[in-house]
Amino acid sequence: MSYAVIRTGGKQYRVSEGTRLRVEKLPAEVGSEVELSEVLLTSNDGKLVTNASALASASVKAKIVRHGRGRKILVFKKKRRKGYERRQGHRQAFTEILISALP
Repeated sequence: MSYAVIRTGGKQYRVSEGTRLRVEKLPAEVGSEVELSEVLLTSNDGKLVTNASALASASVKAKIVRHGRGRKILVFKKKRRKGYERRQGHRQAFTEILISALP
């Protein structure tokens, strides 16, 4: 089984061909192909490749399935006995991608 570890949006993901995952929002249209060039590790039939010079030319191809926003989280601040309360909501934007080709 071959897989790769990629970095996008400040996070690392272990992906294989056909994997569907949500990453930080990418600036591309739905249906377009993107190339994720920050590959940290690859594995082909049990052989791990971690050499930086070999991974510099490696890239993972993915297709953008959809854009969206995650569930709302509430940020609540309070200082006791002072009457201070603040409530704020946040919804993080994401892009759902489908991995189509590994290096």
